[in-house]
Amino acid sequence: MAQAKIRLYVEHPLVAGQPIPLTEAQAHYLFGVMREGVGSLVRLFNGQDGEWIAEVTTAAKRGGALTPREVSAPQLNPPDLWLLFAPIKKARTDFIVEKAAELGAARICPVQTEFTNADRIRQDRLQAHALEAAEQCGGTYVPEVADLAPLSKVLAGWDPARRILWADESLVGAAETLAGLAPGPWSILIGPEGGFSEAERNRLRALDFVTPVSLGPRILRADTAACAALTLWQAALGDWR
Repeated sequence: MAQAKIRLYVEHPLVAGQPIPLTEAQAHYLFGVMREGVGSLVRLFNGQDGEWIAEVTTAAKRGGALTPREVSAPQLNPPDLWLLFAPIKKARTDFIVEKAAELGAARICPVQTEFTNADRIRQDRLQAHALEAAEQCGGTYVPEVADLAPLSKVLAGWDPARRILWADESLVGAAETLAGLAPGPWSILIGPEGGFSEAERNRLRALDFVTPVSLGPRILRADTAACAALTLWQAALGDWR
């Protein structure tokens, strides 16, 4: 079967021969923007059934249908890793969500700290960015983006079985800490542009399930720190090994 270059996420089971209806936005993209038509091939995924090659069987201005033909890649779920981060400027927050999806975060949780500038987010918009990132990077899983929640509330209800790797800019040297990490469910915590308050630092240091780690000798921007921490964890415990 010919190669399909376009890749779409759909919210339907993927079964050979069972048509998948297109949304109006998907139809506009496929037929209006990309100039595809009946007989064109598209790669589909839904976060559960792997990736499939599908054929355009109906094409219209505001709709259409794709019919799955064969599996092109198995379902690949990421490691049990969450990213907790304090939202920053809009474009940089978008970047963090996109890169977290690409780097294999299973869940993305914006948290409000004492020095967080943003007091609200558009959860639906960030979820759309995560979906687009999964479409672009070839992933078969779309991480959930949670709504913004105060860090104090998140920590109060935290399951201690899931450890937190806290990116602490006051530390230097990551190799020894990373070498000692035990397998299991983890989260990474990245602070805001102004760092954590002293009260937040004291609380984090007092929690048994929190492991502080350095991200090197230089102070990183929040979006850079998120990418660096995800990369280090994936190399030490994730699916990059």
